[in-house]
Amino acid sequence: MKTTTLQLNRLSCPLALLLIPLVLACFALAPAAAAQCPQICDSNSNTALGDSALVNDTTGTDNAAIGFGTLANNTTGDGNTAIGSGALGGNTTASYNTATGNEALSLNSGNRNTANGNFALHLNRGENNTAIGDDALANNTTGSNNIALGENAGNYNQRGNYNIDIGNIGYQGDSRVIRIGAFGVHTATFIAGISGVTVPNGVGVIIGNNGKLGTVVSSERFKDAVKPMDKASEAILSLKPVTFRYKHDLDPNGIPQFGLVAEEVEKVNPDLVARDEQGKPYTVRYDAVNAMLLNEFLKEHRKVQEQGRKAQEQEATITQLKKGMEVLTAQLKEQAAQIQKVSAQLEARKPAPRMVINIYLR
Repeated sequence: MKTTTLQLNRLSCPLALLLIPLVLACFALAPAAAAQCPQICDSNSNTALGDSALVNDTTGTDNAAIGFGTLANNTTGDGNTAIGSGALGGNTTASYNTATGNEALSLNSGNRNTANGNFALHLNRGENNTAIGDDALANNTTGSNNIALGENAGNYNQRGNYNIDIGNIGYQGDSRVIRIGAFGVHTATFIAGISGVTVPNGVGVIIGNNGKLGTVVSSERFKDAVKPMDKASEAILSLKPVTFRYKHDLDPNGIPQFGLVAEEVEKVNPDLVARDEQGKPYTVRYDAVNAMLLNEFLKEHRKVQEQGRKAQEQEATITQLKKGMEVLTAQLKEQAAQIQKVSAQLEARKPAPRMVINIYLR
């Protein structure tokens, strides 16, 4: 800024008297000119720094706005923090939101949301959402209680609630869904604290070919067309168990393995294999194989039981026959004794034999 120094001794006295009040007026107006700079600390405990920051606030308290247009339309909202051009710019009455990043929560009307990243939760009208990353939950409208971490995380979510998207764009129809990682991008998962930990009342985890985790439910509440397995399980009798080792890139240690080959199982029963995203056999549904093994075992067990029942019946028949023979033998012995007794009596009643003496005379 250029400054000019006036020599008073060269001016007339009346002119000097005129300039002195003007100079004093300039000093008096200097604080007022500084007040036009958009820096506000009002009696409602609001703080604003930036053009149009908090310019329309009426009764809102405890707000902090830093950046052009931050909380520009806020009137009665309380406890909001906005940092970044346009952050929470459209917010009017909503409270307790935190927006860091250009246009973060810019059209917000919900309460208790946290957005950290450019355009994070840009269209939000929901509540209790947390978005960290550029464009995280950017298209969320009425969805609430969602958590998104990463660039574009949860970007597809609009009305879903209670979703957690970490490094995943989410899905439009999701609610109460957790998505971690991007399909086709992340190829391995390592989570500490699982291996070697026993869960006595737990169940096995099943993984779909799209990465979805779950368990197999067995309650009749979830089943239709229930019928006995009958002969369907006989397919496992054609399976060919093998020993093998995984290829070196899968298992450098070459640990011996025992199981089945999915392609061979498919030839026997296509329903016993799981397929990858290309529809090719990927692995064997060993849980289904186990159920079929159980059915075959029970069938054989019933055969053994039937054979045992028949053997018991035969044994009972033989025992009964033996008892009958014993009774018959006893009866025969008794009859023989009676016959012998009668024979003796008859023998005793016979007359004594007569002696005949023949005398021959010569």
